Amino acid sequence: MISGFLVKKGRMTSVYNQKGDRVGVTRCPAAPLKVTQLKSKEKDGYQSVQVAFGTKKKINQATSKKMSKLKIDIKPRFFQEFKLTTEENPEIGADITIDKVFKAGDKIDATGKSKGHGFAGVIKRHGFAKQPRLGSSDRIRHPGSIGAQTPGKVIKGKKMPGHYGNATKTVTNLEVFSVDPEKNEILIKGSIPGAYNSWITIKKIK
Repeated sequence: MISGFLVKKGRMTSVYNQKGDRVGVTRCPAAPLKVTQLKSKEKDGYQSVQVAFGTKKKINQATSKKMSKLKIDIKPRFFQEFKLTTEENPEIGADITIDKVFKAGDKIDATGKSKGHGFAGVIKRHGFAKQPRLGSSDRIRHPGSIGAQTPGKVIKGKKMPGHYGNATKTVTNLEVFSVDPEKNEILIKGSIPGAYNSWITIKKIK
């Protein structure tokens, strides 16, 4: 089928495996994806499947014409492409469900946009330790010295205060705990990036 799927990040909870061990999982709703385009090596230079996901009240004219031409009665929020992993091509307008792509025990990577924390200092942003409460009391959370006489400049990549979060992050080598096709839901072991109800791309590890 396809190499990945789009899910919404849900709440974290705990479940028990067959051995009776308690496992922390992230519960992710995974609504079916609608196939909107098939790309081939002959025409496009590569092979992939374009899917539509999410809904919104209003869509632009180009998207509206595309969906009308395909005779698909939805208003998608986004489009995304995934590689085709089998020789069988899905039909345009067909739904791809989560159980056709993943099963329990699969190793995956989860990609999402991390929570934004605004401007943060080095303690929050990089995990620096506080300075001792000696001398000036207003320098406890400051980074301290940032350079030396040689080379006489601040080296590029120095850990400094700055914007924290709101960046695309990937957590690798996660495991699918279970897939429920009736509820359109997938349980992923551990935590994944992003805020609650944000879109997460999960892909199989080769």
